Amino acid sequence: MGSKKQLTPEQQQYQQLAKKHEKKRPVLMNCIRAFLVGGFICIIGQAITIFFYTFFDFTEKTAGNPTVAVLILISTLLTGFGVYDRFAQFSGAGTAVPVTGFANSIASAAIEHRTEGYVLGVGGNMFKLAGSVIVFGTVAAFFVAIIKTIIQGGL
Repeated sequence: MGSKKQLTPEQQQYQQLAKKHEKKRPVLMNCIRAFLVGGFICIIGQAITIFFYTFFDFTEKTAGNPTVAVLILISTLLTGFGVYDRFAQFSGAGTAVPVTGFANSIASAAIEHRTEGYVLGVGGNMFKLAGSVIVFGTVAAFFVAIIKTIIQGGL
């Protein structure tokens, strides 16, 4: 068994009291909200993609890059106006759809640290989160490429 610390009777009594007064979380409702909001964000992304290849000279494949740029712009603007945070509070994990959630986290860090200056405040704190995500994405892409090469018989 693990080395779990023995609680004193007072600590046990406090935990029981805290558990009794703890607000029950609506887990099922939170999952439904996250699913619907995340799906809605994806539907918006798909609509933007369709818009690009319908009204501009894009193919379905090449419409992806401008779609991502538009989603990042929308997410950053909504973060700057304070709308995205209220939306995220309602929907929970549904707004963590990778592109919009990442743009929100970067913009939030930039807004929060703007008083510390552009280089050390905005730049330094904004990339604390982004740096780890970029490194992880790069390393993951490297290993996926190696696995793909091995499977296709390239090595």
